[in-house]
Amino acid sequence: QVQLIESGGGLVQAGGSLRLSCAVPGRTFSRYAMGWLRQAPGAQRELVAAISSGGSTNYADSVKGRFTISRDNAKNTVYLQMNSLKPEDTAVYYCATPRLTTIIGSRPQEYDYWGQGTQVTVSS
Repeated sequence: QVQLIESGGGLVQAGGSLRLSCAVPGRTFSRYAMGWLRQAPGAQRELVAAISSGGSTNYADSVKGRFTISRDNAKNTVYLQMNSLKPEDTAVYYCATPRLTTIIGSRPQEYDYWGQGTQVTVSS
């Protein structure tokens, strides 16, 4: 089983910033795609950002230009820098990774292992 340990959520005012971190101990981290997904109350889980093993990134249209996903393979950690936060960004954020190295992680259903989730609340 793969363990994902998230941190960095919290309460912030609209226009503020937060940085989420997700550590993945005990895995050959650099070989796998990583993603950040979120789920708001009553909504489906959506892919916010993903980064491939090679460092290619993709983002949901709603966060392009505001969020940045990055990875530090030496630390087995993926980050999500969130700037210019909006109330509609309020959700539980999860980091996740697929079981296979060949999966790019462009869709939520491609992810097999999930963190416990961290709450992000943006007040207006």
